[in-house]
Amino acid sequence: MSFNIKELKCFERPPKFKKRMVLMMAGVVAMGFGLSILRLLSFGTDPCSCFTQGVEKHLPFSFGTCQLLCHLVTFAFVIKLDISKIGFGTVGNMLFLGYISDFFQWLWAHALPDGFFEITAIRYVVLLPTLAVFLIGAAAYMCAGLGSSPYDALPFIISGYVKRFSFKTVRILWDVAFMIGGFVLGGDVGIVTIAVAFFLGPVITWVQKKMEVLIA
Repeated sequence: MSFNIKELKCFERPPKFKKRMVLMMAGVVAMGFGLSILRLLSFGTDPCSCFTQGVEKHLPFSFGTCQLLCHLVTFAFVIKLDISKIGFGTVGNMLFLGYISDFFQWLWAHALPDGFFEITAIRYVVLLPTLAVFLIGAAAYMCAGLGSSPYDALPFIISGYVKRFSFKTVRILWDVAFMIGGFVLGGDVGIVTIAVAFFLGPVITWVQKKMEVLIA
């Protein structure tokens, strides 16, 4: 596939571009906020972050840097297979999500007592609100329509090549593969990981549709 810079979404300015940019950035920050707490609750994270946690255990880098490295690998495939999936949302998620999560974890370590998120009552009380923030953030960045992260883009691309499987099936298999890979590498697999891999994709899509009014 030839490289044509004009195909890059980041050179386009869709209607309501400023609103879309604000929505995308707010979504990435919300995801990073939620992810920072999910990483501390020991209920698991989304499959992509689970895999990153596994990689982090084998490299002398922070979570944010490991996530960026993982995204760069998948980014190379997106460039080769369908460069039209690239946009501001791709850059925002790929470059900043992991580091925003690292920043909030640093903040919790300095602002809260040691072991705060290890207290059983707090873990269960905080879980659902935190997961809701993460899902709303994911819906917001997707709703902005400024490109997907490499991790999210590849299932769309693969489903275009593998016609015998629906996108939903491809996405579940994709998430499960990363969940298994994360588990093998030592990532935190739990109820959140399983829920995101099998059930919460439709929830994100539903929330995303409700948020479309923000850029109408």
